[in-house]
Amino acid sequence: MSADSSRGSLKVYLGYAAGVGKTFQMLADGQAAVQQRGNVVLAYFEPHSRPDTIAQAQALEAVPHRRVEYRGKIFEEMDTEAVLRRRPTIALVDELAHTNIPGSTRSKRWEDVQVLLDAGIEVWTTMNVQHIESLNDQVWQITGIQVRETVPDGIVRRAAEIVAVDVTPDALLNRLKRGAIYKPEMVEKALTGFFKGSNLGALRELTLRQAAHEVDLRQSAYDETRGFRLPRVSEARASGTTHDQPKERILIHITADPSTAMLIRRGRRVADYLHADCTALFVHWTPEFAQLPAEERQAVEKHLRFARSLQIATRIVGGSNGIAKAVVEFARRNQVTQIFVAHSLVGLLARLRGRNFTEDIVRLAQDLQVTVVADRSRGLGS
Repeated sequence: MSADSSRGSLKVYLGYAAGVGKTFQMLADGQAAVQQRGNVVLAYFEPHSRPDTIAQAQALEAVPHRRVEYRGKIFEEMDTEAVLRRRPTIALVDELAHTNIPGSTRSKRWEDVQVLLDAGIEVWTTMNVQHIESLNDQVWQITGIQVRETVPDGIVRRAAEIVAVDVTPDALLNRLKRGAIYKPEMVEKALTGFFKGSNLGALRELTLRQAAHEVDLRQSAYDETRGFRLPRVSEARASGTTHDQPKERILIHITADPSTAMLIRRGRRVADYLHADCTALFVHWTPEFAQLPAEERQAVEKHLRFARSLQIATRIVGGSNGIAKAVVEFARRNQVTQIFVAHSLVGLLARLRGRNFTEDIVRLAQDLQVTVVADRSRGLGS
């Protein structure tokens, strides 16, 4: 159980690509748990025609999937309500990042898992590192592929245990070539796409770093509950002492521009590594937020919702004396140590109207650290 004793705990089997063995390992551990604790069910399982994985599943009690008709075809989804009625101690749920068929009670499988956890059921689940929301931009830069199905970082962060399921890229490619991951007709396409050796090596490293990062976050939280916290190496070296440094506070400047999604992800990642507070701020140039043009307001609201989904505090303030000035004044009032802004691509007319927020913030905040982030993807949204 988690800190809230009425809530089930979450265990995540994390990999870097299809075929590394996440589901196989979860099922093997599930069989061992049956011997120790008894009440274990397979709530959702995606066999992918893999004989070894299917054989592992056969020894477990499976809750029948819910069959859903959509556009003349039948699809299978996890039957969350049936799992709740069955009331297991542990529910095994494959593919956490999956998007449910339209018309389902909830749109994402991770939302179904939240329901099980809220009911006090322990959940073990599988996912790949590229589905972690804040890594979306990094994965795009590594692979050239935009991952559409993502899981909010907060879901992974609340996991009681992260199991990194690892296999070398060479071993994974051997599995792929002998048909152990995809059907033979799909192998060549995979080899020239996502399963390039360079992609796999980089994603594997990202997975191992993410797992180590999650361990560090949990250790820091444990240390704080014990009334002490070890100084980070970077802090001790910078100061020449082991005294605690002032707490880092990060401010993310929100605009209607699509690049804001990338900026939010980057700010969240840095905040996690620095154990920093993180706030997303939008400054409206109209007398009231509601008076913004509808298209701009809707884009901003989308970004604010996205920030909140990553457990970032959000604020909206007026900027009658200038947007950049309002951002910097907010930062000083709230002891912000770093401001994150997106690189502006503005024309001469926008500059003359004073709408180049980035340059103005850098100029006004010379006593603060301002990080200007360029969006290499241009077009990736939240």
